[in-house]
Amino acid sequence: MLTAFTAAAIVVSVAVTIYFLLWNVSQLLMSPVAALYVWRHQQLHTPRARAVVGQIAAQPLVSIVVPAFNEELTIVESVRALLALDYEAREIVVVNDGSADGTLAALSRAFQLTQAPLAFDQPITTAPVHGIYRSIAEPELVVVDKENGRSKADASNAGINAASGVLVLIIDADTVLEPDALSRAVVPFLEDPTTVAVGSNVALTNGCRIEQGRITKAALPRSWFARFQVVEYMRSFLLFRLVCAAANAVVLISGAFGLFRRDALIAIGGYDPTAIGEDMDLTVRLQEHFRARRQPIRIAFDPHPLGWTQAPEDLRSLRGQRWRWRRGLLQVLWRHRHMIGSRRYGTVSLGALPYIVLFEGAAPLIEVVGFSIAGAAALLGVLNWRYFIVMVAASALLGTAVTLIALVLSDVATGRYQRGRELALLIVVALIESFGYRQLNSWWGFVGTVRALRGRGGWGVITRRAFES
Repeated sequence: MLTAFTAAAIVVSVAVTIYFLLWNVSQLLMSPVAALYVWRHQQLHTPRARAVVGQIAAQPLVSIVVPAFNEELTIVESVRALLALDYEAREIVVVNDGSADGTLAALSRAFQLTQAPLAFDQPITTAPVHGIYRSIAEPELVVVDKENGRSKADASNAGINAASGVLVLIIDADTVLEPDALSRAVVPFLEDPTTVAVGSNVALTNGCRIEQGRITKAALPRSWFARFQVVEYMRSFLLFRLVCAAANAVVLISGAFGLFRRDALIAIGGYDPTAIGEDMDLTVRLQEHFRARRQPIRIAFDPHPLGWTQAPEDLRSLRGQRWRWRRGLLQVLWRHRHMIGSRRYGTVSLGALPYIVLFEGAAPLIEVVGFSIAGAAALLGVLNWRYFIVMVAASALLGTAVTLIALVLSDVATGRYQRGRELALLIVVALIESFGYRQLNSWWGFVGTVRALRGRGGWGVITRRAFES
């Protein structure tokens, strides 16, 4: 029995070591592709090229849809940021999704809302709309007051219905946009008529100073949980997603910033209210819809952080968020399993989705189970402690190397943390993030998988904080 356990422990330990070696090496190999993408993007999307967008006689109208549920603390600042954008052909559609707090009242006080008639088609079915409000102070602001649809997807669909623009920007209520966000994001639609969506890098507002709805100072947050998420966002947005963009195989546009052709959203029925990860589900369905019909499609990605969002800083909120993300990922992969490996959908099904299944879907299970077995074997003396320590250290060090590369790419692309102290602290965060925080995330992913298999749901509550000003 002990011999069989010893053999099994050795096999599992070697398999886990090889798995994480392949994962981290694949991330390292992505680095030059991502760096080339960033360089080419900077060469093409210069300030002069973006200025041309402002000189176009008939700019495409962009409807900015902001689903808001209990966002009283941040909604006014978020709307002010949208009003400060340097893109003139835009309207702002805030969807008050049955908020129980003072979201609608805060908007009414700040922007002098008055009720208007409901006069637009609703091609996508949503929860009932109670009323439409327009701002006397800001004519381009529209507020849709609706019954709670129990999902961001339902609120987004109501905003898509009310939108007048040919392009629709979907953001979170706590997202703060860069002043030139729309000017940047509209460029791919003008360059290539097959473009149906544009995503972007997303940065964190935690620790930043916001004045008049704009980021006036980018700084690292005081919370270590938020600091870890800063480097985590850099790694997730600036390696795999850039490689996917280079291969025209983007399968996730973050809910914090996504610009879409309105007709494409209507063609697929908008967001699916039953989807937990509605942003990834929508992106994959766009790819599936156009590729199945052999229609050309391009989903572009901007490495610059066009949107800034707030990350949870307390353990409970962060854990709930990661459980929900895990359930959302597994649901999307299961619903679209017919696409995985199918030649019909090109690089999406042959490259992006299989990689996600192998290195994101399976990773928490392999890491938790594998390291648990290896650790138990080391405690029982059937596995050399040195091998176990080397296995853990190698995984952590390779992960740190990947994070540092993402950090460099992020700073080259954005220049957010170029001050000596901020950059030094960011490097320290990157060095220690692989020793504890990533393992905690893997555990949450493991628990999230178990909860999903047991049918345990719930959205959880994320504690919001007012922006620093």
